[in-house]
Amino acid sequence: MTASVFFGCTFIAFGPAIALFLFTIARDPLRVIFLIAGKANEGLLVLSQEETMPISIRQLAYVSGLGFGFMSGAFSVVNILADSVGPGTVGIHGDSQHYFISSAFMTLAMILLHTFWGVVFFEACEKERWGSLAAVVLSHLLVSCLTFANPHYEGSLIPTYIILSLMATWAFFCAGGSLRNLKLCLTCKDKDFLLANHRPR
Repeated sequence: MTASVFFGCTFIAFGPAIALFLFTIARDPLRVIFLIAGKANEGLLVLSQEETMPISIRQLAYVSGLGFGFMSGAFSVVNILADSVGPGTVGIHGDSQHYFISSAFMTLAMILLHTFWGVVFFEACEKERWGSLAAVVLSHLLVSCLTFANPHYEGSLIPTYIILSLMATWAFFCAGGSLRNLKLCLTCKDKDFLLANHRPR
């Protein structure tokens, strides 16, 4: 039972983020470099034959946000996953039986939120939209404070996922998305919709 809880919670927490990494970042080694070494911009510009940056600001925001999300998720859930392997003591004193699954879903939300916050934050800095910048910081603070309600998991997970959907929508439009593009993607008529197929501008 402990192995199934461990692997189940690990795949819930990191599965979507690993899929995003594999389908959008791993195919381009330059993006992996940006994910690992965020300060590589100047060095890559020196090595590049082109005068433009080899990766667009939107891609850099996405890769950086996902990288921060991975780090945040790893630090927040590693001890919980270690506890899930055993010995089984969670819930013995009347605590919630949903501790592990709730922690996995909260970690998933935090990873995705960091990705979306990165996209919105970069766009706000680039266009000097200080209200958007403040909204990112305040929503980060709000989600962090929601974890104080963790013994009552519905009190933290439901508002966190509402904020996640709002930030996902906002990041989609910040990244240049539109309802027309979304419709083309969902009807499989636009092959260049994925971030992996975009060329830097």
